[in-house]
Order: sequence, then C-alpha cells, then structure tokens
Amino acid sequence: MRTLPLLLAAAFALIASPAAAQPWTGKPGDVILKDFHFASGESLPALKMHYETLGTPHRGKDGAIDNAVMVLHGTGGSGRQFVSPQFADGLYGPGAPLDLAKFFVILPDNLGHGESAKPSDGLKMAFPKYDYADMVEAQRRMLVEGLGVKSLQLILGTSMGCMHAFVWGEAHPGFAKRLAPFACQPIPIAGLNRAWRKLAIDGIMADPAWNQGNYTAEPEQGLRTAASLLLVAGANPLAVQAQYPTRALAETYAAEAFARTIANRDANDLIYQLDSSRTYDPSAALEKITVPVLWINSSDDFINPPGYGVTGPAAGRMPRARFILIEGTAETRGHGTHTWAKFWKDDLAKLMAEVP
Repeated sequence: MRTLPLLLAAAFALIASPAAAQPWTGKPGDVILKDFHFASGESLPALKMHYETLGTPHRGKDGAIDNAVMVLHGTGGSGRQFVSPQFADGLYGPGAPLDLAKFFVILPDNLGHGESAKPSDGLKMAFPKYDYADMVEAQRRMLVEGLGVKSLQLILGTSMGCMHAFVWGEAHPGFAKRLAPFACQPIPIAGLNRAWRKLAIDGIMADPAWNQGNYTAEPEQGLRTAASLLLVAGANPLAVQAQYPTRALAETYAAEAFARTIANRDANDLIYQLDSSRTYDPSAALEKITVPVLWINSSDDFINPPGYGVTGPAAGRMPRARFILIEGTAETRGHGTHTWAKFWKDDLAKLMAEVP
C-alpha cells in the first residue's frame, strides 16, 4: 500500500490553506534492524526503518558526526511532514535555527508509520504490539547502526514525537544535547486523552468488516468513526469559528477535512498507532533530563489543555527546562501549532544557542 499520509498531523492542521509546493528535498534511505526485540517479548528477525535526511553530516576531530538533529513526527504521521513549507521554510534556510549549511537533519518514519515496518505490510494484527519504548529503541538503532550517529545536537518532537523526546531524555541521558518537546505532557495517557483514543480503536473493531483485522477491503464505517474523533480532537475551535462562520462553510470544511483525514488509511495501522502510547509514563524520572529543554504547548490544544497543573511542577524538576504556553488565537492551529514554525522558531533559535 502507499505510504501512510499524515494522520493526527493532518487532522490537527485542517484549518490551514492548501500548502504550497514543497521546495525542500530530502534524501531517503532505509535501515534494516536485525533481530529486533520488543518490550512485549515478541521479536522480528528484521525490522525496516525508513528515513529522509537534509543537509550534510560533519565529522569532528574524533571522526564522529557532530551536527545531527532528529525531528520526530506525531501519531499517524511521517518524516515527510517536516519538509512542508509551514515547518521547513522557517527552520532550514540560511541563518535559521536548523540551517542546513550547519546541521544534518534526520526525519524518520517511526515504527508502525510511513514506509517503516507496520502491520499493513502483511502481518496485520499479528505484528508485534509495539509501544513508545520500542519506537525509541528503533530510532536509536537506526541512528547508531544505520547512520553512524552516536550523539545529536537536538531532538525536536511533535505530539507523539514530543513524548518520545521525554523518553529519550530519560532512557539515554545526554545522547541528545538539547530537547524540544512540542505538544504533550510527561504523564501517562489517561483521562480524556486515552478515552478518545480507545473510542477510535473500538469504533474500528466494532465494524464487522474489520474481521479481527483480516479484512480484504478497509472497514469503512469503523474508519469513519475513528476519523470523526480525530477531527474533533485536533481542531482549534476559535480558528474554525473565525474561518467558517456560517453553517454552509462549516459543513463544507467538515466534509473536506474528513476526506483528507480518512484518505488511504489502514485500519490495523491506526489501531496500533493509537494504542502504542499505552505504557508511556516518564513522570517518575524527569530529574534525569539535565540537558537544555524547550517545552512548548498551546492553550487551544484539546489533547493537552493547560489546566491540568502538570507543566509547572514538571518543568521545575528538569534543571534546564523552559516551558512556554502559546496563547490560542484565530491564527493558531490547536494541537497542530507544533508544526507551524512561525509560532516558536525564535524560541528554538535561543535553545540552539545554549551551550549544552
């Protein structure tokens, strides 16, 4: 099947105007990780990790690559989203925070996503039940074994990638000299965040056409239920109201946004993607993260609302963390603000200027 298009990333940016042609061209590659063991006890003899790179690796006096940056996508996305104009134009050009004349930028398709190994490749629901720890380990092995990268100047992660950044900071302290987690919380996926994910999974499984994952055609009704929940979770109500102020405009927006969200979706892949957060919980060991951290959330983020009382105490436990809450306006993108560099690129530039 074709590469999975953006899932939550698409749903979370639905109010955007059609993107211009993408001027940034990455160099694609694959790494085959042999004998990959999962936290569940399952294993695969070979696991493919796909990636794209931008810029050129630089080697220091010790011969090691010393200018690598890794950018991690959200649930249902792929590395390709980070060559879109709203992200790349403000970050990769001359003098920008991730100037490609200085940095070697690595854009993985995470385990279960894009062109990396996933259930729809053939194993369907027999694919190992991966979680975030497995996804981070696949990223690490891709870097070390495939690309020869043993340290990073930065991990920037959005949504799911934001959570992966916290996992990285605790599981491999200092591997990345800076962390930029955007749009998440360092607490278990519970409450409404888990509820809407579980409802989307149950919606797919309740469709008789799903057939325990052994379908020959996508279970359309189940996918429609899941896509509807994704739309609601990802939107910025203020922006949608401002841009679609009449019933007719709102219904047209909903129809078009829904079509983009459900297009080319694989039901089993989506189940795995939504469920992979089930074991995530970095809350007990945040003190291990001693590198500079730029943590950004948005006040109009349905998935990570600001009223939980989590961010202040959590940021205080990381000695070099800076937390920023972007105020929601008719211009922000709800949860998807994480992919619009104009809202936070100046803060990222300050992070990159910090001495690690």
